Amino acid sequence: LVLPIGTLLAASGARGVLAALGDGAVLGALALTAACAAAATALAVAGGTPLAWALARRRLRGGTLLEAAIELPLVVPHPVIGMALLVALAPQAPAGRALGTLGVQVVGTPLGIVLAMLVVSAPLYVMGAREAIARVDARLEGVARTLGDDAWRAVRRVTLPQARRGLVASAVAMWARATSEFGAIVLVAYHPKVTSVLAYDRYTTYGLQQALPVAAVLVLAAFAVLVLVRSARP
Repeated sequence: LVLPIGTLLAASGARGVLAALGDGAVLGALALTAACAAAATALAVAGGTPLAWALARRRLRGGTLLEAAIELPLVVPHPVIGMALLVALAPQAPAGRALGTLGVQVVGTPLGIVLAMLVVSAPLYVMGAREAIARVDARLEGVARTLGDDAWRAVRRVTLPQARRGLVASAVAMWARATSEFGAIVLVAYHPKVTSVLAYDRYTTYGLQQALPVAAVLVLAAFAVLVLVRSARP
């Protein structure tokens, strides 16, 4: 890992990185990537936390199949995920036409980027959140309910605060994974360009040397985020 990443940074050079940081297309791609990853993570937290609680606390009929379905995007090649999204949500598809009547377009829009990030990265949050919740003693929820809390209030007041560190770590892992997504996004939304697609576009259009500074900026930005998150841990 050190050899290829170090070689990439050295080949880009400080001058190349500074030039990329002054490139409006690169800065726009970085902002778009961070915003779409944040939106995908927020959706996963909102919908995935109750699902994670159910997986951790309940013996669900077909639970094994459900968990396999949740984890499927982790093992399916991500261009296949992009193809699946295209088949389902392209303007000529039934769902795409229905969305079009509401003025919503997925393919070639930031919404498509968010959905691609969500599908490929949400399993990291759901399964991590499940483990975090499972580590909290379920009997504490029962005690809260005997004191007058309903089921959701007991979860909100007792379980989620105690699982908070695991939930946050899972959300950060999902966000980081979403920012690096390429295979699904390049099929669903080549434009507008996120950083991974921009690096690929520079490579295919201008060659390796022109793509290296963009790739280096992406590596440095990801590294900075990880350092900040780890330094903020209690």
